[in-house]
Amino acid sequence: MSEFYKFNQNEKCEYFPCHKGVKTEEFNCLFCYCPLYMLGEDCGGNYSYTHGIKDCSKCNMPHHKDNYNTILRKMNLVFERTKK
Repeated sequence: MSEFYKFNQNEKCEYFPCHKGVKTEEFNCLFCYCPLYMLGEDCGGNYSYTHGIKDCSKCNMPHHKDNYNTILRKMNLVFERTKK
């Protein structure tokens, strides 16, 4: 069974690669805007706060090719927090 849907790369993007620490051939652009940002301290990534604003510029967790399932598991927490 193929799993090509778990990986997307856009080498033509003017920001590619936008984060350091991931091999170019494994850099996943699928979660360009991290869906876990809203989880704050529970996102699981490498972030800091600058003047009260979350700074994810040193985080490459959503861009690792093998982290697709990790992101989806964490999305359950996003769904729970946004339920009415």
